[in-house]
Amino acid sequence: MVGFDVALLPVLRELQERGSVSAVAVATHRTPSAVSQQLRTLQRQVGVPLVERVGRGVRLTDDGRVLAGLAAGVATAVATVDAAWQEHLGGTTGAVDLAIFPSAAELLLPGLLTRMREHPGIELVLSDVDVSEDEFAPLASDHDVVVGHRPDGAPAPDRSALETVALLREPLDVALPQGHRLAARGRVRIDEVVDETWIGVPEGYPIDRVLTAMAAATDAPPQVAFRTIHLPVIENLVAAGHGIALVPRYTSGTRAPGRFHLAELADVRAGRRIEALVRPDRMVRPVVRTVLEALVATALDVTT
Repeated sequence: MVGFDVALLPVLRELQERGSVSAVAVATHRTPSAVSQQLRTLQRQVGVPLVERVGRGVRLTDDGRVLAGLAAGVATAVATVDAAWQEHLGGTTGAVDLAIFPSAAELLLPGLLTRMREHPGIELVLSDVDVSEDEFAPLASDHDVVVGHRPDGAPAPDRSALETVALLREPLDVALPQGHRLAARGRVRIDEVVDETWIGVPEGYPIDRVLTAMAAATDAPPQVAFRTIHLPVIENLVAAGHGIALVPRYTSGTRAPGRFHLAELADVRAGRRIEALVRPDRMVRPVVRTVLEALVATALDVTT
């Protein structure tokens, strides 16, 4: 028999994911003192220190991290039982909270919403997010499904605690003003464009990491005149002749004709991987699996 109250495990898992008692309190709609009390109770029951004081906050001990990992398994097991029971009762109904960044939403959301009409029992709750590459995984604590992206060729961030569903690879092309000296070309080399004035995204975003890798390959730091998270703004600045940019091929391709030219990079495999990130205990829910299947099918339509 388990020698402690497993109902207390979620607060330990939340602390591992969120990093502070105050953040756990906000996420679980408790007071910080209530969270601390639950941690003390669990610690007393297991008989070893689970947290330790660091400055004005706390962090998990080695034993705490082990038990937090086991807590994720318990949550998944409980969710699996609940999912099987819901399927037994006969229906895929419920809400799914989907966080998606703007250019992926532009690419995938119309087709996804069309597919979800076949599942009127599922309520899709949409959240518009745009964060740096390393910040997508933490969003999975607050959303059922998080659509994120990362650049080709770079080590993936640590997402070992999550399930990752590959959606698509989107090539990155160089967007050039219509009157640019290379605008008649279908392919351009890095050395032909790296010294140009660039319109970029914020540092740490996947597209910026590709630009940084291009610059490193030629030992020429990029001259970025302006950074924005808004892809249409980037395209408008390129179209007006204020610089060139790396843009996602499928997303920007529909707006390019007559406004700006897209050229493939000839000597580098530049692209971004768009993926869905899900906590294991949410992955087993039938409604979440249905949304993921619709996302995968929609992504396939985009690339074929």
